[in-house]
Amino acid sequence: MSDTLILALPSKGRLMEAAEEYFLEAGLKIQRHGGMRRYQGAIKGIDGVEVRFLSAGEIASGLINGDIHLGITGRDLLHEKTHEPDACVAPLSALNFGHADVIVAVPEAWLDVETMADLVEVAAEIRQESGRLLRVATKFINITRSFFAQHGLVDYRIVESLGATEGAPAAGTADAIVDITSSGATLTANHLKILQDGVVLNSEAFLCGSLGARWGEGSLDRAKDILGRLAARERARSMIEVRLETQAAGVDQVKDIIAASGGELASATGSKGGDQELVLHVQKAAFHDLAASLREAGCRTVTARELEFIYGANNPLFAALELEREQAAARGN
Repeated sequence: MSDTLILALPSKGRLMEAAEEYFLEAGLKIQRHGGMRRYQGAIKGIDGVEVRFLSAGEIASGLINGDIHLGITGRDLLHEKTHEPDACVAPLSALNFGHADVIVAVPEAWLDVETMADLVEVAAEIRQESGRLLRVATKFINITRSFFAQHGLVDYRIVESLGATEGAPAAGTADAIVDITSSGATLTANHLKILQDGVVLNSEAFLCGSLGARWGEGSLDRAKDILGRLAARERARSMIEVRLETQAAGVDQVKDIIAASGGELASATGSKGGDQELVLHVQKAAFHDLAASLREAGCRTVTARELEFIYGANNPLFAALELEREQAAARGN
């Protein structure tokens, strides 16, 4: 069993910056040993954590193979590396960055091709008329095969892309592509269009835990600490602290209003005048409607402030990891 927790983060670009910012907001400062050209690091103030800076694809493979404990990678890469990512990787939290779609695109000049069914017909025509198969350029070989099988497309061959996939049709090396896109601007620049039902999957960056890694007591303790801080920060992002004063006689009505809003009462204290001061946590989106209802119920003062961390009775990210590990053990992973 391993006491050192191995955490893998993207090694460069916007994903690296967003991942480091995600940890920093939770008070976890990532330090890289020897500067930006080195690919190992640590978390300041937490011993026994080895940070590895890898490509997103290497992180996906490491999670699946059990070479790392925790990592940030894209959903698309997990699905490309294995047919059953949920059997070996626990997706703990969607991080709201790294958004992109894996799509099927064809030349804009193919006016009669708008759907996968149309592409199936075109592929059959190409094979019948020229004796060759529809050429599809992609880096996502497994995802492409699975998606095409779902749509009954069999008359094709994959041209593995190692560079700019979008340029393959114009270069004459492919007829269609399966690629990842965030804005679609590069597709438009290369005169390509996405098929109406050609979105293979929606992807974004996920914080994941490996189900096949060698987890020891030390690595579990460190994961519990890190995931607890991240969960407390995530909760604070969506919640706001509300303080209010109300007459004691109206407390029950106020508590009913709070409960109906989904708010959580944190504390209630009395004052010399018999009034009650209540402190609660509520979803930010619900605050203004709640404040209006509380004012109508006679609350004289309603204030709100942002929070940095909210620790609850449990640690939801670590609990999710433990549940997934137990289920994997029961399956015999």
